[in-house]
Amino acid sequence: MPPIDSSPVILILWAILGYIAGSIPFGMVLARLMGLGNLRDIGSGNIGATNVLRTGNKKAAALTLLFDAAKGAVVVLLARALAGEAAAQLAALAAMLGHCFPVWLKFNGGKGVATFLGIMLALAWPVGIGCCLAWLVAVAATRVSSMGALAAASVSTMLLVILNFGYMLMLGIALTLLLFVRHRANIHRIKAGNEPKIGQK
Repeated sequence: MPPIDSSPVILILWAILGYIAGSIPFGMVLARLMGLGNLRDIGSGNIGATNVLRTGNKKAAALTLLFDAAKGAVVVLLARALAGEAAAQLAALAAMLGHCFPVWLKFNGGKGVATFLGIMLALAWPVGIGCCLAWLVAVAATRVSSMGALAAASVSTMLLVILNFGYMLMLGIALTLLLFVRHRANIHRIKAGNEPKIGQK
């Protein structure tokens, strides 16, 4: 746990800001702006970059990935600069919760992969890079996006310990568990051998 270096009011404020930032559904916004339709009616119905890619628009998918990662990273960096480490970690968790359970979408949001990677890069960039590499290797080997997510989440806590970021371990465990919970349907499909591959509509 990091030292509590901000007042409860400040911590609550950053938790709220983190949730609001995380809850912005960039995938749905971009799909609308680029005339791709309602993501809820496409593919898995998810609001993330993988489902945006199922529209066939690679630019929209790349922008969704970038913005979903950036919203997590930006709020973490701002919280750390203005209110300290405890606020940064609380904002990180709130941003993930906002992405996964946005109030604007009846608490039915995305799975949090891009936001998770953005948060890790902002909190501890060596760990973030390791998670990104794990995602890339798993996706390259399987062409299954969810395998990349599970691989990145799986190595994150180990990397936090190995690379001396142990004060983030509780947050890392919480984010990892959240990613696994959000991917529980994908895990069942992986076991059954019918999880869709990247590029498959």
